[in-house]
Amino acid sequence: MTDRESSATTRQRIADALRSDPATASELSTTVGVPASSVYGHLQHVARSIHGDDDEQFLVAPPECRDCGFSAFDDPVNYPSRCPECRSEGIEEAVFKIE
Repeated sequence: MTDRESSATTRQRIADALRSDPATASELSTTVGVPASSVYGHLQHVARSIHGDDDEQFLVAPPECRDCGFSAFDDPVNYPSRCPECRSEGIEEAVFKIE
């Protein structure tokens, strides 16, 4: 772990990870070492902190239902428990990236 990583906040570590590679909340949870349930709250703050500074964008490939393909969820920076179209609980996680 470098000095930057040891002194960085959880949100900074999440943002740095997303600048390197796209990731789901579960992957970020493992990478950063925080529970997946708290990653979504951190992601919302990271998304708000990226204002186009340095030409950066917070990008989201939205969650998608494995059964019917629905992907128009109201809040893509959240993990839906079930599909509003077919009620399936088989939802692929959203993928996040900063570029």
